[in-house]
Amino acid sequence: MGNNAELQEVISESAIRDLVRRYAHCVWQKDAAVAAELFAEDGVMDTGDRPPLEGRAAILREYTQTFETSGFYPFLHNHVIDLLGDRASGTAYIELRAEVDGVRMEGYGWYEDEYVQTPAGWKFQRRRLNLAHYGPVGS
Repeated sequence: MGNNAELQEVISESAIRDLVRRYAHCVWQKDAAVAAELFAEDGVMDTGDRPPLEGRAAILREYTQTFETSGFYPFLHNHVIDLLGDRASGTAYIELRAEVDGVRMEGYGWYEDEYVQTPAGWKFQRRRLNLAHYGPVGS
C-alpha cells in the first residue's frame, strides 16, 4: 500500500471516530437535528427494542420527541473500525446513563455500525444498539 492510501485510511478512520463522538455529543446535548444529519439520507437506527427508524426524517421525528422527555448520557469506548473503501463497519462499546420518566437508568453494551462515505463526509448507514444490560440504577 502506498503512502497516499495509508494516509487516506488514517483520515477515514479519524473521520469515522469523530462521527461516533459527535453522535454521543448530540445525544448528551439533546440536539436531534444534528444527530439525524449524522445519518445517510436512507440511514437506519435500530435501538433493538422497537422497529428500526428508517430514513433521516424518521430519525429526526423520533429523536425530537424522545429528547423532550428523556435524557441519555452515553460514554463510548474501544472503537474498532474495518475500512472497505467508501464503506466501513465498526463496533463501539457503550456505557449508558439515562433518565426516563423520572427513573435513573444504567446500561452497557455496544453499537454495531455500518458507515458510508458521502459527498458530505462519513455518515451512519446503519446503527444497531445492543444492550447487554439496561435497567434502573442498581438493578
